[in-house]
Amino acid sequence: MGGSVSCCVSPRESPKNHRRDLELEECPFTAEDVSEDTGTYLQHISDRELPDELAQEANPSDHPGATTLFLSKSQTDVREKRKSNYINNLSPSLVMRKYNSCSTIFLDDSTVSQPNLKNTIKCVALAIYYHIKNRDSSRSLDIFDEKKHPLSHEKVADDYFAVNPEHRLIYRFIRTLFSSAQLTAECAIVTLVYLERLLTYAEMDICPSNWKRIVLGAILLASKVWDDQAVWNVDYCQILKDIAVEDMNEMERQFLELLQFNINVPASVYAKYYFDLRSLANDNNVVMEPLSNKRAQKLEAISRLCEDRYKNLNRSILRRSVSADNLAAINNTKAILS
Repeated sequence: MGGSVSCCVSPRESPKNHRRDLELEECPFTAEDVSEDTGTYLQHISDRELPDELAQEANPSDHPGATTLFLSKSQTDVREKRKSNYINNLSPSLVMRKYNSCSTIFLDDSTVSQPNLKNTIKCVALAIYYHIKNRDSSRSLDIFDEKKHPLSHEKVADDYFAVNPEHRLIYRFIRTLFSSAQLTAECAIVTLVYLERLLTYAEMDICPSNWKRIVLGAILLASKVWDDQAVWNVDYCQILKDIAVEDMNEMERQFLELLQFNINVPASVYAKYYFDLRSLANDNNVVMEPLSNKRAQKLEAISRLCEDRYKNLNRSILRRSVSADNLAAINNTKAILS
């Protein structure tokens, strides 16, 4: 899965544990808490943890078994689409699925280790769109308010906090940053993990007034954690020419503090977000694209190269004594796309 993101700073306690600590401080110790041998009994931190099912529900970006927030928020719209299809006597499978024909071939070449960049950005933008559209409230922080910290010199509309951005606008914003900074599709998935972790840890919502700065902060952090050649804050100032590097530095600092410096993304969490994004894409018909002549030629060239390597490998194996150990080398060859 490319580089590993699991070698980062260990997380601190969650906000829920902090509130519970305050409650414990306010409660006086009783006679049961005092022992002649050990003195005052102090509850171990593991005894104060929430049950696993509650912890997973509260922090889906930390637990591979919990449903992602964006997938939960999208279900309302998906159910409405299916209901509308049934009312109009249309099968959801016929409406949502694309089929290959003699003139058009739809291809999905995305894998968990090498996601398709364009489709991944589309899905991440769609996840953010559902976050904004189906938000519970508009709780925010000043550092992410675009009115107080504008990204450009253009005047912010008076109703900037009330008008939900369209999916295309979110996609263009993310696509511009990824294209200019030459970021990878894996970085887009990590960006979404950090975004949902911020919303959970800081107990805030992503809304029309803060989505650009939250997305920018998540991309900035993900690019530094994931990519071997990190993009510096001053480089983003070349992309968004009206933003000051001091503003970028302060936003990054507060973003990290709100995450409690938990930038660890286990492989299991990454895989969960990848497959949940694919589920979101299938529900919204954005996964597969028509096979163009350019992509067909590229796939044909790759296929021929892999086929030649496979033949050479097969000849070398036949020249040696055939055994189970020799056959293991075949597993490392790339698949031939046909």
